Amino acid sequence: MKALRTLAPLFLKYRVRLLAGIVFILFTNVLAVFAPALVGEGVNVMRDAYTSFLADGATEYADGSKIDLPKILFNFLHYTGIGEDWDSTVKNRTDVLRLVTIIALFQAVIYLVVFFIKGIFLFLTRQTIIVNSRLMEYDIKESIYRHYQNLDARFYKSNDTGDLMNRISEDVSRVRMFLGPAVMYSLNLIALIFIVVFVMVSIDLKLTLFSLLPLPLMSIGIYYISSKINKLSDYVAASQSDLSTFAQQHMSGIRVIQSYHRELKAAARFERESDDYKVKALKLVKVEAMFTPIIILLVGLSTVLTVYVGGVQVIEGNLELGHIFQFVFYVNLLTWPFASVGWVTSLVQKAEASMQRILNFLESEPEINSPTELAEGLSIDASKGISFENVCYTYPETGIVALSGLNLNLKPGKTIAITGRTGSGKSTVAQLCMRLMDPTSGDIKYGGVNLKDQPITDYKGRTGYVPQDVFLFSDTIENNISFGRIDEVDSKAIEDAAEKSAVHSDIVELENGYKTILGERGVNLSGGQKQRISIARAILRNPDILILDDCLSAVDTKTEKHIITSLNEMQKSNPNTAILMVSHRISTINHADLIIVIDKGQVVEQGTHEELVKADGMYSEMNEQQLAEAENNDY
Repeated sequence: MKALRTLAPLFLKYRVRLLAGIVFILFTNVLAVFAPALVGEGVNVMRDAYTSFLADGATEYADGSKIDLPKILFNFLHYTGIGEDWDSTVKNRTDVLRLVTIIALFQAVIYLVVFFIKGIFLFLTRQTIIVNSRLMEYDIKESIYRHYQNLDARFYKSNDTGDLMNRISEDVSRVRMFLGPAVMYSLNLIALIFIVVFVMVSIDLKLTLFSLLPLPLMSIGIYYISSKINKLSDYVAASQSDLSTFAQQHMSGIRVIQSYHRELKAAARFERESDDYKVKALKLVKVEAMFTPIIILLVGLSTVLTVYVGGVQVIEGNLELGHIFQFVFYVNLLTWPFASVGWVTSLVQKAEASMQRILNFLESEPEINSPTELAEGLSIDASKGISFENVCYTYPETGIVALSGLNLNLKPGKTIAITGRTGSGKSTVAQLCMRLMDPTSGDIKYGGVNLKDQPITDYKGRTGYVPQDVFLFSDTIENNISFGRIDEVDSKAIEDAAEKSAVHSDIVELENGYKTILGERGVNLSGGQKQRISIARAILRNPDILILDDCLSAVDTKTEKHIITSLNEMQKSNPNTAILMVSHRISTINHADLIIVIDKGQVVEQGTHEELVKADGMYSEMNEQQLAEAENNDY
């Protein structure tokens, strides 16, 4: 229970609802115990009436003292017109039958009223404790999601997305089952056992012991079955997850499967996965099938013991007949609470394991930390732009040196381009510039202040980033473009951004235009369209620093020129904007004010396009190769 103890602040936060729920549980169980007592006493009264007046050989005239009626019934009889003194009114068998009928009707009405009120309190119990658990679930999910936002890129590289999703869905759901049903049934069990056992013992201790004897065995049996069910449920869930993952991957890659004509092999593998799931699911069903028979068997045994032992007690004159009925009701009343002991224990075990997994995740600290505000004495001078000072970066997972001793200074109104062959470290520069990770050594400054010393939210509020791996949400194109803006954006601004990124004409040709809903990751768009929408998203932010990470690789030359022209015009209209372009395509970056060529993490050349072409180095070689490829493609 160590992990579950960490939930104490949540119970404290919602203590009013919890206390109200406990009160409602007490009232519910008091009424639940009162109803069988009403039946038992009614049976005793009617039995006395029968033996005294209606049975063969009974006296013709009544003697009221022979029937022990509750005071409340005396008052009821008075107001029904039988008379204030019922002894003088009940004179023959007809009057006795009339009396017994009134008693039965009276008890039936009271019984219905009691259960109606009990139902109200049961509803209020669920509205407090179960709703309480939902509120706690919301708080836990919010904490996890907020923590997700604070974690850095390295964390997401080392953790599986499916596992992270399970923590906020499956694990939290298991914890909620502890916070809600487990707590409610535990409190209900404690209250009910205390009240019922107290009443049963007050009637007859021996009968109480025999009646309750099978119920602990039920708890043990249910616990054993629940443990098996939990273990098999985990196997089934894992198998279902594998099956879903397999189906999702093959549906997403259906074009590749069909292109390579691998449909039959995929179907055969899906059949194997399905068979594995079926076998595990059937095992689970077989174990679950034992649940109800065990309960019925032990409840039946308890009822048999109650009737037998109680009957002997009645024959010996130590017990009233109605008490046997009362005990049978109480045994059935205790059936589910005792059966729930094993189930609740299982819930607690699963919740403990899930909460520990959640805590392990919540205790993970992001490597990217920042202050909430600038330290006293520091001030940001935007005119200084962003600078890299002897920056080095080594990927901790692989030990690969991505950058070594990089220096650059990107000022407002200027464009710096980073180029190089595949794997040279270009994208690492963009990610460092966005502070998705921190350099292994060296400093990155914006406005003369180290990025580590300024609030990361303030800094990222000044940037616009188009990553190499474009991501679009399953939402409208309009909302995807305006995603980067916190404030409301009118449609004209969205269309202007789309025109600058050369995607407006493509959007208006769609049936629903900017209201078109995109599929998962923008699957219903081409690669170039997705890139251009992502560029429009960044442009709409009107950032001080625009970072483009090889985001024009899927567009044609004409579109590329249009976008670059738009970026240059945007920069002229907003001289505070600095642009960092990362690309392996020379045509994308040849207009830049400074081009830095990186190879194996080190700067090997830098200068303007004309200067680097004349230098006859790596850049010149890349330029010639790409020009030759362009000529061949035209041909």
